[in-house]
Amino acid sequence: MALVGNFRDELGKAFVSAGEAFPELYVVTADVSKSTRSILFKERWPERFCSVGIAEADAVGVAAGISAFGHPVIFTAYGVFATEKPFEQIRNCVCYQNLNVKIVATHGGISVGEDGATHQAVEDIAAMRALPRMKVLVAADPGEVKAALFAAVRTPGPVYLRLGRSVGGVIHTDADDVPYAVGKAEVLLDGDDVTLAAAGVMVEQALEAARILRARGIGAAVINLRSIKPMDEELLNRYAAKTGAFVTAEDHGCYGGVYGAVCETLAARRPVPVERVALENTFGESGDGRELMRKYRLTAEEIARRAIDVIKRKG
Repeated sequence: MALVGNFRDELGKAFVSAGEAFPELYVVTADVSKSTRSILFKERWPERFCSVGIAEADAVGVAAGISAFGHPVIFTAYGVFATEKPFEQIRNCVCYQNLNVKIVATHGGISVGEDGATHQAVEDIAAMRALPRMKVLVAADPGEVKAALFAAVRTPGPVYLRLGRSVGGVIHTDADDVPYAVGKAEVLLDGDDVTLAAAGVMVEQALEAARILRARGIGAAVINLRSIKPMDEELLNRYAAKTGAFVTAEDHGCYGGVYGAVCETLAARRPVPVERVALENTFGESGDGRELMRKYRLTAEEIARRAIDVIKRKG
């Protein structure tokens, strides 16, 4: 992409916009207000902000308690600490009681980079997808962070919103004019030969893969899977009928994430061959985010290669 943006900087702006648009909104964090940019919300509305220190389970409990009084609440932290450390509290305090708590996580996937495997959330989508009542959203680029956050706040009940750490290619250039709906995917490119269904930072790679394939005479559709749960079943089944083959792409482990969600959807009504680009049963490591993506083959070239393979499989 020619343009780049910063996920967390856009999130900071979105926190302020959401605070203005939703006067009942509260924000809770676990000692990462600067990193998540939620400090900008605190500076405007300190009475609607709470940091509990490095205690994510407590943060979820506090968020649930505030929500029980009728307020929408955002709990924000790094992806791995927002979802996996307080999993029991999310399950029992938030989802079981169907409270209006939104988990907004930065630092999703291995593109987190130098922070290393302990800070790289590569199981978070699978964990949140498994919870009853939880909805799961992923922002493809900094340009749709505001729309995703507003959709999360407007949606009743628990929502998990996953963002990247910092810099990403800009696909949506007007943050105030992004049509974003829970349960709906976005078609970025049309094509007849194969469907590339991607989420998060891998959407940018899928678009580049489509250009590589076009040079070889292959027409690839590109779908931004911004809503992992609920999935846009109608759209996926329509493209399964149209192209007859899928490649999924995610900055996440290969089990329980985008690949699993797409296969479950297609198997029910329109089974077609599906290849995946994901972390293959491994943790990440410390290093530059882009270099890690190349090492673990989370690239446009790998998506294009898998597309050629899956086209052969459909006969």
